[in-house]
Amino acid sequence: MNTHAALLLLLLLCWFVQPAVAVEPLEVSLVQLIANPKDYDGKIVQVVGFVNLEFEGNAIYLHQDDYKHAIGKNGLWLDITDDIRKKQADFDQKYVLLVGTFNAKRTGHMGLFSGCIEKISHFQVWIEMTKMPANKSLQPTATAPSVSTN
Repeated sequence: MNTHAALLLLLLLCWFVQPAVAVEPLEVSLVQLIANPKDYDGKIVQVVGFVNLEFEGNAIYLHQDDYKHAIGKNGLWLDITDDIRKKQADFDQKYVLLVGTFNAKRTGHMGLFSGCIEKISHFQVWIEMTKMPANKSLQPTATAPSVSTN
């Protein structure tokens, strides 16, 4: 009986304990998330887009023009952290690379957006190609403003 109890306890522990291994984010485009929300719902994703940070309007858009013309369905609501809010001026009205969990069911203020990115763990300004030194990769530099929870 003790063997069965120990086995049952071990199975329960395995069931409830989350793996300690970090999950790599899926590198996707906003187009993929908007077009196929069910495929990415609940998954950790990495995206780049134009960010607007304001009361009831925190969002990432495909393009700056989508924000300017209030095309919310071309964007995702952002559930930003206090750390991001504190550095709002560094990120607002800029293209940003971020990592977070995609939630297809949350569509932001008044349902204006095509989903939500929550539990944001990384938020970094994406530099313009024209400002990138020659022979450098497309990844943003370490000097760009960023917030990470890792």
